[in-house]
Amino acid sequence: MTQANAEFRAGLPDTLRRLGQAGAGFDPVAPSAALAAELQSLLHALAGAAVTFGFRELGQGARALEQRLRVLTAFEHVGADDWRALLASLDDFVRGGLAAPQPAYHSAAFSLLP
Repeated sequence: MTQANAEFRAGLPDTLRRLGQAGAGFDPVAPSAALAAELQSLLHALAGAAVTFGFRELGQGARALEQRLRVLTAFEHVGADDWRALLASLDDFVRGGLAAPQPAYHSAAFSLLP
């Protein structure tokens, strides 16, 4: 389990970059269902793995984003401002994670709550 935890930790920057790239490619005016599904999948996997390996705040942040995304995708029509708000939160999540030293992966650097 220690090796799996170390591998998870080592892979976090790449995972966060993939999330950031998916978010950067998302058009809030004409949202792609396929890209929304990809974001949902990445967030879901990250949330589950983070909790498994003891990265509570990281997992909570990813889960909160995933849940917001699920709500938005449940509606037929969503305004561009709602999508932009989600993408801004995703950007903050990714940027905070990439800028933080590794021990901060366990910290509030990933918290989306005030």
